[in-house]
Amino acid sequence: MELVQKERYTFDDLCRIMELLRSENGCPWDREQTHESIRKNFIEEVYEVCEAIDGKDAEGMVEELGDVMMQVVFHALIGQENGEFEMSDVFDGVCKKLIVRHPHDFGELTLESGTSEEVLSNWENIKNSTKKNATVLSPIQQVPKCFPALMRIQKIAKRAQKAGVETPCDDVREALAAFEQNADMSRAGELLAAVSELLRKNGVDAEEALELYANDYTRRILE
Repeated sequence: MELVQKERYTFDDLCRIMELLRSENGCPWDREQTHESIRKNFIEEVYEVCEAIDGKDAEGMVEELGDVMMQVVFHALIGQENGEFEMSDVFDGVCKKLIVRHPHDFGELTLESGTSEEVLSNWENIKNSTKKNATVLSPIQQVPKCFPALMRIQKIAKRAQKAGVETPCDDVREALAAFEQNADMSRAGELLAAVSELLRKNGVDAEEALELYANDYTRRILE
């Protein structure tokens, strides 16, 4: 087979290999998979890329980015087979998005400050204006529910503040006292939200902070 004999492979080869694995005479396991069955695999592969990035492991990044790319092709191929969308729609969509959201590079917009902060602000404004049926609260609704909880609550709070609506209370002492009186899940959530909101207002990413502490703690107890 021509694919087996190649010395170096391309993205087109990856697509062809996945098509063969999903074909009638392909791999039984690959043929059985659905969007839902490999959803967890996708998440795990992304975390493994992050692990390689944190470890400054270039060789590991090559491998793990390849796994993520395989997952993208896998889902795109399943979508194509189900008649949900074409694989080319995925590439077309992201290219159009990049062009539309970078008017300072592909259009006539001139940046006033030329800073990355201005670029991000323009990106968010364009993103919100291109969403269908967008309202002032749409950005809050668009925060994915599958995000890690600390990441999600900080993103919701940031967008709530921008929309001029209520943000989580950042009074940690008050939330702690309420939890100590009634140590249930609801009060526990309020306590965690209060801590994350206090951190957000001080420019600290709660997810990264806890991850850093977990790494340091693990290292200490294993030494």
